[in-house]
Amino acid sequence: MDETRARLLEAASAVFADHGYHGATVREICGRANVNLALVNYHFGDKLELYTEVLRSAVKDPERMRKIHELLEQNEQPEALLRNIIRLMLDHMLRRRERSNLHMRLMLHELAQPTPAIARVVDESLKPVYNRLCMLLGRILGLPPEDDRTKLCAQSIIGQIIHYAHHSPVISRLWPDLKMTPDQQEMVAQHIADFSLSHLKSFGGARKAAKLILKKPIKKTRKAKK
Repeated sequence: MDETRARLLEAASAVFADHGYHGATVREICGRANVNLALVNYHFGDKLELYTEVLRSAVKDPERMRKIHELLEQNEQPEALLRNIIRLMLDHMLRRRERSNLHMRLMLHELAQPTPAIARVVDESLKPVYNRLCMLLGRILGLPPEDDRTKLCAQSIIGQIIHYAHHSPVISRLWPDLKMTPDQQEMVAQHIADFSLSHLKSFGGARKAAKLILKKPIKKTRKAKK
């Protein structure tokens, strides 16, 4: 990467994390990077494109994408695949939280005051993983990936992972002994999988039972002779 571009991205990440997109100024970013104001337009086009690139770097993780795609291509039972994906997603979020408080603050600003950049970044980086998760859950549920019930299950699983990854200040007050050691992290991942699969299997079993009842031929009763 070009040195000037890299310096701009580093400076922009810090300024956007401190002030959010709306509060940040190109002048402050260039001042931190020690570059001319015109270089933002030269390298990125404008402030929004610079912000989009910063947001993309905070969310995008090519290594995680590669691992998830590798998992989904394995010839394993859907339940085992789901356990492995939950474990991988939880580990990724916990490690990312520890590595970059800056990225966390950046995302909090974005959640509070969304910008047009989030739609592009979600479509590029998060939607492919989400779609693959829905495909996997659809196999377990016996439903199309685009079915609302499939998506509800996907959102529930993601929500559980996000809770443990990003709500540590609250969790530490409610459950002081949970330090997210490797053993505790595995315990949490297994619980999320067990909790989710319990519903998925129950729902799938109920649907199969309902289909069997519908397919069962109705016996005609003979009329009583007068």
